[in-house]
Amino acid sequence: MTLQDDAAYRAISTHDARFDGRLFVGVTSTRVYCRPVCRVRLPRRENCRFFANAALAEAHGFRPCLRCRPELAPGLSLVDSSQALAQQAARTIEQAAHDGRSLSMPRLAQRMGVTDRHLRRIFQQHVGVAPIDYLTTQRLLLAKQLLTDTALPVTQVALASGFASLRRFNAAFAERYRMNPSGLRRARDDDAAQRTAGTTLRLRLAYRPPYQHDALLRFFAARALAGIEAVDAQGMRRTIALPHRGRPLAGWLAWRFVPQRHEVELALAPALAPVTGALVQRVRQALDLDADPARVDAVLAAMPFSPRPGIRLPGSFDGFETAARVVLGQQVTVKAACTLTARLVERFGEPVSTPFADLRHLFPRPEAIAGASADAIGSLGIVRQRVGALQALARAVCDGTLELHRAAPLSETLQRLQALPGIGQWSAQVIAMRVLCWPDAFPASDIGVLNALRTRDTAAAAEQAQAWQPWRSYAVMRLWQSLEETP
Repeated sequence: MTLQDDAAYRAISTHDARFDGRLFVGVTSTRVYCRPVCRVRLPRRENCRFFANAALAEAHGFRPCLRCRPELAPGLSLVDSSQALAQQAARTIEQAAHDGRSLSMPRLAQRMGVTDRHLRRIFQQHVGVAPIDYLTTQRLLLAKQLLTDTALPVTQVALASGFASLRRFNAAFAERYRMNPSGLRRARDDDAAQRTAGTTLRLRLAYRPPYQHDALLRFFAARALAGIEAVDAQGMRRTIALPHRGRPLAGWLAWRFVPQRHEVELALAPALAPVTGALVQRVRQALDLDADPARVDAVLAAMPFSPRPGIRLPGSFDGFETAARVVLGQQVTVKAACTLTARLVERFGEPVSTPFADLRHLFPRPEAIAGASADAIGSLGIVRQRVGALQALARAVCDGTLELHRAAPLSETLQRLQALPGIGQWSAQVIAMRVLCWPDAFPASDIGVLNALRTRDTAAAAEQAQAWQPWRSYAVMRLWQSLEETP
C-alpha cells in the first residue's frame, strides 16, 4: 500500500469531511464503496481500495453504501489546469445527466474543439473511466437519491434521471447495484420515509466544511427581489421555471443550511418533480457546494486581510436571470439595481402560484424581454444603453447563439458576451464568476475591488491579483467582504 493510500486511510479513520467527494473507499469484503464521512465500522486497511470519484469505484465492481449515500457527496470544482478539458467534459456530462438530456460524445467533442477519439482518451486518462460510464454513474446516483429521499414513482425517477425507458433504467440499476429500484426503496430507513411525507419533494445536499453561511446569506439578502426571493437567517425561498419537453415548468424551491451535518436541505414544489435533477445541479451551483475550501483558502492566505476560511462564490439559479441582473447593475449601486430589476419583474414577469404570500412572480423569460419594445423597457427608468444590452442578451439566448449555464465553454461564451452591445469586460467577468462558475474570473474595473485595494489603477489591481490564481473569483468575494469590515 502506497503512502497516498496510507493518507487516504487516515482520512476515513477520522471521518474527515474535507475529503468528502474527493475520495471514496471500496471495501473488498462487502463490495460496497463509501464516503470518508461514513460512520460504519472502520474496515481493515488491506480490504480498502481508494478511488478519486464514484464512477471509478463502480467501474471496479463496487456499489454505493446505503448508509453514507455517495450520491450526497459534493462534486469537484473546475480549475484551470492540464485536466481542464476532461473536467469540462465531465461537467457537461453531469449537466446532461441532471437535465435528463441525451448526450452524444461526437457532438460533445465537436463542441469542445477536439476529435471524439482525443476526448475519450483524455477523459479516460484523467477521470479513469469512459465518458459513457461516467454518465451512467451520474444518472444512477441521482436516481438513487430520488428513490431514497422522495416518494416519486419509479417511472418518474427513471425519466427524471435521464433514462429513456424504465426497462433500461431497471437493467442498469440491477447491473451496477445488484438490487432493483423497488428493493432499494423498501430498504429506506425510517428517517428517509418520514422526509417523504406530504407532497413536497425534500432532498439533502452535502458540502465540504468550512462554509461561510452568514456571508452567503448576506449576499443574497442584499440582492433579493420582492415577489421572487425571500431570505432569512437559515436559508432562502424563491420562484423558478425550467424547460421540460419544450415548455417551462414553474414552481418554487426552498433551502436551508444544516451546519451540524454539513448539508443543505432542499424542498421543491411537486410540479417540479420532472426536473428535479436539473434543480439539484442549479442549487449546488448557486450555493457553491462543490467548492474545495482547503485549496481556496491556502491561496487566499496571501491576501492582505485577515483569513476568513470557507468563502463561497454565489452562483446562479438561472443563467439568463443572473446575466440580466448583472447588466442592470452596471454603474449603479446594488440597491438601485434591485429597484430597476424589481420594476422589470413587475412589468414582464409571469405570475406563479406558490404557498408563500411573498413569492408571486417568475423572472421575465428571455422571449418576453426580446419581444418587448425598447420604449416599454425604458419607461421603467432603465437607460437606453442598458435597454439595448438587455435585449441583445435576451435575443442571443433565444436564438441559441449564447448559452448561460455552468457547462458552457468559457472562452467562446466570454467572446460572445463582449460582442453584444453594452456588455464589456466587467459584465463578462461577473457573469463568468456567477453563471459559468469560473473560479478565476477577475473584474479588475469593479469599483468595490478597486476600493478594497485602495487604487484606481485597474492594471495594478489585475497585476496584484495574479498571486491569487486560480481562485481570483473567491478573492473578489474576499475583497467585497473587506469593505464591510472597514469603517
